[in-house]
Amino acid sequence: MRYTPAGIPVLDLSLQHGSTVTEDDRPRQVSMEMKAVAVGAITRTLQTLELGTAGLFAGFLTSTRNKRGLLFHITSFEPSVPN
Repeated sequence: MRYTPAGIPVLDLSLQHGSTVTEDDRPRQVSMEMKAVAVGAITRTLQTLELGTAGLFAGFLTSTRNKRGLLFHITSFEPSVPN
C-alpha cells in the first residue's frame, strides 16, 4: 500500500488468468499476467485478500506511464463462489 501526496491509498498488484478456450474448433490453453492498480476505497477490500484469491475484477485499461504496456485500474471486485 502506498499513498498519493493527497493521502489517497493506492495498491499496486498483478492479476493472473488461466483457462482453456476453443479456437477453430480446437482447445487452446490461455494464460496471462497483467499489472493492475487500485485507487481509493477499493484498496480496503483488496488488501485483505490472500495471494491467489479468485474473483471477478472490473475496471478499465490505460497505458502505463512510459506508454510501453497496459495497466488495469480495478474499480470493483467480486470473490468467486466455490462450486
